Amino acid sequence: QVQLVESGGGLVQAGGSLRLSCAASGRALSNYIMGWFRQVPGKEREFVGTISRSGGRTSYGDSVQGRATISRDNAKNTMYLQMNSLKPEDTAVYYCAADTATYKGTYSYTTERSGYDYWGQGTQVTVSS
Repeated sequence: QVQLVESGGGLVQAGGSLRLSCAASGRALSNYIMGWFRQVPGKEREFVGTISRSGGRTSYGDSVQGRATISRDNAKNTMYLQMNSLKPEDTAVYYCAADTATYKGTYSYTTERSGYDYWGQGTQVTVSS
């Protein structure tokens, strides 16, 4: 079992940047495909991005494409989400998640929420206009 803890959220002005972290414990992060999602009240959890086990492949949701960068440091058991040019509509609770499916290849990633088995508790990001 893996425990995930997000950090780095907060209040930022539109146009600013933020880096979120997702620290894993219990199992090595290198075992998992990782992802970021976000959710606002009353809406479904939205895919932000995902990164393969190796870190060599990433994929991003349309709403953050070109503004988001996901990276991972398996030695530190931590994944990151760098968000630039933030907009008020980026305001949400951001969650990291782990896909533990072992049959998926080193360069695979997962874009569907249903593909993830473990979730963090979330960190609030608020972007003011």
